[in-house]
Amino acid sequence: MDHKSFSRRHFLQGATLFSASVATSVLTSSRTGATIGDEYSEAVVIGSGYGGAVAALRLGQAGIQTLVLERGRRWEIPSQNNQDVFATYRKPDGRAAWLSSTTLFGDSVDTYTGVLETLREYGATPLCGAGVGGGSLVNNAGVVVPKSRYVFYQVFPRSIDYDQLLDVYFNRVRKILEPSPIPADVLATKYYESTRLFQQHASRAGFANYLIDLAVDWNAVRDEIAGTKVASASIGEIWFGCNSGAKKSLDRNYIPLAEQTKYVEIMPLCVVTAISQLPNEKLYRVSYNRINTSGKILETKTVTCRYLFLAAGSIGTSKLLVKAKATGKLPKLNDHVGKNWGTNGDTVGHRSNLPPIKDQGGFAGAILEHYDNPISPIILMNYPQWNNPIGSQECLGMGIPKANGVFKYDARTESVNLYWPSYLNSNKQHIDATKLTYKILDDANFKDGKQPSTEFVYQNVAHPSGGATIGKACDQYGRVFGYKGLYVVDGALLPGSAGGANPFLTIAGLAERAMDKIIPKIKHGGW
Repeated sequence: MDHKSFSRRHFLQGATLFSASVATSVLTSSRTGATIGDEYSEAVVIGSGYGGAVAALRLGQAGIQTLVLERGRRWEIPSQNNQDVFATYRKPDGRAAWLSSTTLFGDSVDTYTGVLETLREYGATPLCGAGVGGGSLVNNAGVVVPKSRYVFYQVFPRSIDYDQLLDVYFNRVRKILEPSPIPADVLATKYYESTRLFQQHASRAGFANYLIDLAVDWNAVRDEIAGTKVASASIGEIWFGCNSGAKKSLDRNYIPLAEQTKYVEIMPLCVVTAISQLPNEKLYRVSYNRINTSGKILETKTVTCRYLFLAAGSIGTSKLLVKAKATGKLPKLNDHVGKNWGTNGDTVGHRSNLPPIKDQGGFAGAILEHYDNPISPIILMNYPQWNNPIGSQECLGMGIPKANGVFKYDARTESVNLYWPSYLNSNKQHIDATKLTYKILDDANFKDGKQPSTEFVYQNVAHPSGGATIGKACDQYGRVFGYKGLYVVDGALLPGSAGGANPFLTIAGLAERAMDKIIPKIKHGGW
């Protein structure tokens, strides 16, 4: 059967054939609690970001019928014939924002199912990707490894073998994403002057520094520089998508590989509203709204499954679990669910009084490490801000904040809210650590009567982390305590931080590690 004709009906029928016992029980509502209106899939994955895409591929390769529910739309992969897939900073429109009349930067736009959601929570403003490919559509593409074993174990439990994670699972992700640092010829162009300056300053200050491996097609960037493709990555267009096709987002690797197994179907524009376990404790029900690109609900549906993988992102997964516990749908969830959330230590600092650099380049190209910071370990990256004044530079910092965020259910509004106590001393200490790193960096680079300085450092939540953390709400493989067949495979697993790193490689690596353990157990009827 041609993949394009692999329809939803055929998919769901095929799913019931995977297990005759399940197929029989689904059709008999009196025995299972399922209703005739429920559709069925052996496995359901909620979300198609780094955790969800990994889970979908490995389930498909194992021959397990899998339905992936993604709230966002499927975006065309930019090509020579269409280099206007995404909105831009310079000309923002509804494609830049998830069902909002304003973008991240406050521009007024039409309401649309755009690629980036800006949440307004209590004490934090997390950013979340939306679309087939999840956060990979909007992230910086930096494949950053938590390089220090000492720092890694400040965050993660010792049950995770650090060397195995690096040598086996991170490398498995790398083989699919094929990341690489900025090539010398690209780095030498005017577009990457800011990256070169950042490395020069880091070296002068005595910091270990290096070019970041990026999930980027550098030939596409070369085409941008040559003028044969629309300028995008080279001019700092990141968070709203990349129109030159330079970004190796998941819709170009993991997701098509999953679909090629013929066991995986991706359903975009499906917003999951609730999860529950049926009375027989063998199946899960997922309730979702199918919407159009304006956010209008077209129909409300349910699907039951034997195996449920939560990959809706740290915020989405945590909110689904907290709501399920509070409403009695998953009453056996433990008290750690909805706790231990953090910001990954994300900060933004603005350096000024620098040499007259004009071009910022695209994607954070280099990193400095200050793991021996006496207050707390810190890393900084040069971060391309397209409209920075000449002689200034934006940097993105990461570290290890206290994971003090909590999700709470509001019965009055039937919603879940995040509370991040940004005023706590623990967070102040993290900011102080970051400021110290900037001070060392700036003080070491006084030259020609110019003293660089960092005017402000503020928290930014581009990498929300935690809420269903490993070793607390879930075991070391993401199995949710209290429930067989329920798994978390996304950023909700992280204990508030990836250990001084951009978290997406850690998320994907942990998901690969989890699926290595989960798949054999599923095949033998366990877990």
